[in-house]
Formats: sequence, C-alpha cells, structure tokens
Amino acid sequence: MGELSSTIRGMVRQGKGILAADESLPTIAKRFSPFGIDSTEETRRKYRALLFSSPGIEEFISGVILFEETLTQKDDEGRLLPELLSSKGIVPGIKVDKGTVSLAGSPGDKITEGLDGLAGRLEKYKSQGARFAKWREVYVIGEKNPSMLAIEANAEVLARYAVICQEAGIVPVVEPEVLMDGDHGIERCSVVTESVLHAVFQALRRHGAMLECMVLKPSMVLPGKAFGSRASPEEVAEATVRVLRRTVPAAVPSINFLSGGQGPEEATANLNAMNAILTNPPWALSFSYGRALQRTALEAWGGKSENAGPMQEAFMKRARLNGLARRGQYRPEME
Repeated sequence: MGELSSTIRGMVRQGKGILAADESLPTIAKRFSPFGIDSTEETRRKYRALLFSSPGIEEFISGVILFEETLTQKDDEGRLLPELLSSKGIVPGIKVDKGTVSLAGSPGDKITEGLDGLAGRLEKYKSQGARFAKWREVYVIGEKNPSMLAIEANAEVLARYAVICQEAGIVPVVEPEVLMDGDHGIERCSVVTESVLHAVFQALRRHGAMLECMVLKPSMVLPGKAFGSRASPEEVAEATVRVLRRTVPAAVPSINFLSGGQGPEEATANLNAMNAILTNPPWALSFSYGRALQRTALEAWGGKSENAGPMQEAFMKRARLNGLARRGQYRPEME
C-alpha cells in the first residue's frame, strides 16, 4: 500500500497530467506518416527522447505511459529514457495490454487480450523503471452495441488487470474507452458511458481493487464523429460530469481523460470546461493525452534534427495549455 500510495502522489499533482507516449509500432507509423517521417527504431528513439527532454516538461507532466520498446531506449547522452523521466520527477509507466480482438458471442464488440503472463511481465517492467501500467478496453456504439455481455466481460478484464498490478506494486491506469466512431448523439454516448463505468466499478469492488491506488482514464461524453454537429465544451462538460458523479467513487484520486480522436484545442477546451464548472470535486480531473499533446510537435519536427527546438516548443505549448485547463484557467485566445 505504501509503495502504491507513493506512486499515486507522484502522478496526481495540481496543474499536471499524463503524457500517453505508448503508441504501438503500427500506430506510431500512422502518426509519423502524414509528416513524411519513417518509423524506424532510431526515429522513434529520437522523437521520444526529444519529447521527454523538453525544457520544463516536469512543470505540466507528472507521468508518461511508455511502449515496451521505449523502456530500453536511451537519449543522446546515453541515459535510459525511464531514468531521464525519473530524474525530472516524472513517473514512468508502461502499456501492458496486447490489443483488441472480436468478442465471441457478441458481434461488433471487442475485448482486450494480455492477461496471461501479466504478473511476470509486470515484474520485468518494474525492474526497468515502470511504476504504473495502463490497460485499454474499447466499446463500440452501434444499434446493438455494446451488448451487456461486452460491458460485463470488458469490466471483468479491467478489474483482473487492476488487482494483478496492485499485487505487483504497480499502480493501474484503468482505461474504458467509449469510441467516438458512429453517428450517435451525446445522449446515447452518455447512457453507454454510464453503463460502462458502473460495470467497471462493480467489477473492481468484486475483485477487491484498492480504489485509492488507481487512476481512471475514461473517454469524455461526446457525440459520434459522424453526428451532424459537434457539442460545445459546456455541453461536453455537463454530460461528462453528470456521468462521473453517478458512477465514480470519491475514493478514486484522479480521472485522467483520453483525447480519443479530439483535436488538440477541442480536448483542451473540454477539459477546461469541466474544471470550470466542477467546484470541490472528490477527484482530480486531468488529462492523459496522446495525439492531442503530440500532433503539433510532430508537425513542427518532421523528423529533422534542425527542428528539435521548434518541436519541443510546440509540445510545451500544448502541455502548458492543458496544465491551465487542469485548473480551469485556459482561454481559447491563449492559442
């Protein structure tokens, strides 16, 4: 409990959030491609080393989720990247799931693999510097999806993952993502998200997870990408906070939202709106963004060494703006 509590204290800090830099090899190749960057071991190492060494990163980032490859990579000075983060007071974490497959018996739904051998992998990752882990389950909204089977089966996997992590002295980041794909409205997303989170916390209690020693990484309540119009930050904030109040126990120390396909400015504005309307919340409301923190940095870098400075400046601007949103102090004119 003491080890887990210490890690949580390092991860949950006012004005700070978590950087998701745990893209798999196919995913980071897709992120690099629009900017003409080849995804090689060296370009991935260089890119992440530049991100993590951004001057002042520790002012706004308290934790970084890493991909397995990154645990053994080094910066240009020869320091392991987890050691570089730790030297700045940033907690290194690791993605531990093995990706999604179709859920048998529930057409259109998914479930995540990777529980087999997880305890052994966690022991190895911990020896390499990881202090928290992340596991993602996804939920597709459709005419018949997600089914109750999918909601309950995915919740069970998340709970099993969480207690395996805690037994290993690793803080679990529990990520139930309701996907933005589809033409559903915000009301339909709200109903699904409430059902998903209710099932997740029922399963966590059933398995005996310590809620005080975990982080929830949910999606925001949003209309589908194919819906006729976007919701305003105030609409997103009201719908999301209402669901959280109904489902997330006060014992959970922090809720760090994923960006889930939102643009950088949209994700920042929506987080800010939540912190602006929610006074004295029982949990912190923060960010754990991937693309929404990195996209402008990738565009500025383009894989060229001479663009290292502009790339770090672009990343730090987004980190700073999300740090302000974490406090409810972001304004669009700051862009």
